[in-house]
Amino acid sequence: MDTTRIIESFHQGHCLDAYKFFGAHFVYEGTRGVRFTVYAPHARSVSVVGSFNDWNGYEAVMQRTGFTGVWSVFVPGVREWETYKYRIEDRNGNVFDKADPYAFYSETRPETASKLYDYEKIKWSDGSWMKKRTKNFDKPVSIYEVYAGGWKRNGEYPYTYGMLKDELIPYVKEHGFTHIELMPLNEYPFDGSWGYQASGYYSVTSRYGNPTEFADLVNAAHKAGIGIIIDMVPVHFVKDAHGLRLFDGEPLYEYQKASDAESQWGTNNFDLWSEEVRSFLMSAAAFWCDVYHVDGIRIDAVSNLIYWGGNRDRGVNEGSLIFMKRMNYYLSKEFSGLMLIAEDSSDYPKVTASTLDNGLGFDYKWDLGWMNDTLKYYSTDPIYRHWDHHKITFSMAYFYSERFIMPLSHDENVHGKHTVVDRMWGSYEQKFAQARNLYAYMYAHPGKKLNFMGNEIASFREFDEAKELDWFLLSYPAHDAFLRYFTDLNKIYCAHSSLSKYEYDRQGFRWLDADNSKQSVYTFYREDEKEYLVCVLNMTPASYENYDISVPQAGTYKEILNSEKDIYDGCNMCNFEPVKAEKREEPVNGFDHKLTIRIAPFAAIWFTCRKPVEKKEKTETH
Repeated sequence: MDTTRIIESFHQGHCLDAYKFFGAHFVYEGTRGVRFTVYAPHARSVSVVGSFNDWNGYEAVMQRTGFTGVWSVFVPGVREWETYKYRIEDRNGNVFDKADPYAFYSETRPETASKLYDYEKIKWSDGSWMKKRTKNFDKPVSIYEVYAGGWKRNGEYPYTYGMLKDELIPYVKEHGFTHIELMPLNEYPFDGSWGYQASGYYSVTSRYGNPTEFADLVNAAHKAGIGIIIDMVPVHFVKDAHGLRLFDGEPLYEYQKASDAESQWGTNNFDLWSEEVRSFLMSAAAFWCDVYHVDGIRIDAVSNLIYWGGNRDRGVNEGSLIFMKRMNYYLSKEFSGLMLIAEDSSDYPKVTASTLDNGLGFDYKWDLGWMNDTLKYYSTDPIYRHWDHHKITFSMAYFYSERFIMPLSHDENVHGKHTVVDRMWGSYEQKFAQARNLYAYMYAHPGKKLNFMGNEIASFREFDEAKELDWFLLSYPAHDAFLRYFTDLNKIYCAHSSLSKYEYDRQGFRWLDADNSKQSVYTFYREDEKEYLVCVLNMTPASYENYDISVPQAGTYKEILNSEKDIYDGCNMCNFEPVKAEKREEPVNGFDHKLTIRIAPFAAIWFTCRKPVEKKEKTETH
């Protein structure tokens, strides 16, 4: 290990592997033991206290090293899983104990000590996956967002990493998702924060098992062809006494100025102007990629990174922008195929543009504008939807400004907002019909897809971190049929490259009719070299036996999805036979062919038509 290089880059704010030097590492220094190293530049003295020395700081006094602010000591004979903290004396003589900022494992709350773990012993068999993975710009991505403690529970206890490996991965595979996004698995003290108020950025939470078991979960996902995305929160951290706040008696990880350090969540904001803090967070992100082979990192609350306190009126936080650009540049360079995702509610430009083009360097951004407009539209009485017609068409006016993910996440299933299905207008049956319509629209719309656990079974109960999903709902035909519909959507989406290959290229999408506000029927198509896929959305309870839609070419169109099919608990008013396009006397919206089709109330329909194969001209030979 090139210690000098790590320390220099750490102080310069360019370090991706600080965890290889800081923290507690099993080493051989004449005998087997652990080398403890911590950054505490304001401390008068530091020692290691733990279960191996009866929490006696006099037995493991750390020494100042030749590096600025760095303390270190070698303790022989300690064993894996033992607990420890750093006992710090500040400049004023106050003495207190802190968890290791670079701890690789921690005690389960309410206990707060760090635990020794040797991550170098993790074994992997996912080499083929890691070698071939990409950022998936031109591939289908359907993300299943999961709170690990609330997908399923074993009585009063959440599933372990081993149980999730055995049941979650086959479930995700069976129902056609391509990725699992796990809400934060860094260590955190308060269950109600769902992991978004972190205390241990390198420590996989002990709530569900140990680091080896989590690595086994990731390894199994990769062997099943499923990618793993994790959530990370580099904006703020908890104030708990054992954590990063006033780590060595003075602000070290937080801003010096109290008004900047205080966050809207009752936590402390990271000082993202500090080079050492930048290195700490960049290395934390790299740690999950290097040690745990994660395939994507979703950064939470990016608008709070862009603007001071997330408030545009306070201006752009330039130091934070530098941090984001630097982190994204280095992570993309170091980890091939890693997906970097921004959860950003602002309209700040070039979030997904390259850092070399003065962008922030993310690969994807959540389209929260689409989510808000769409859910508001579907909650409106169909009588009045013609006034909100643009809420469905508006997203395509700005879509190509970024690489968007279409999210219906946990945030849309909590805090009295109601779940997605329950937000739909109308009676119980109409809510199901419109939810099926919504998801067909979502999957046909350009952009990768993200759905929170429970969306696929049409859950009516809001997310509660202390309870598992209402799996009993699948004993009811409407919910069981909805899961079948969701599964078919995922599988059709993954089988038709027209829905993913050109979604960030204007050639992949075109409206056929975006202006029929009177009937609230929308039509558009997606395409690739092989086919056209035409989507029809009827947003009212009206039905039509002979409805004309424009289509992009002559030929025969086959209905491959109808949200009102009887197997999905619909009315079965479908187009059972292929429909031949007819030539129009006059073009409509520039299209000179049409289909005459049946449309059920609230139906969403997908048709496909193969493109003609271009014949290659024969070349004469002499």
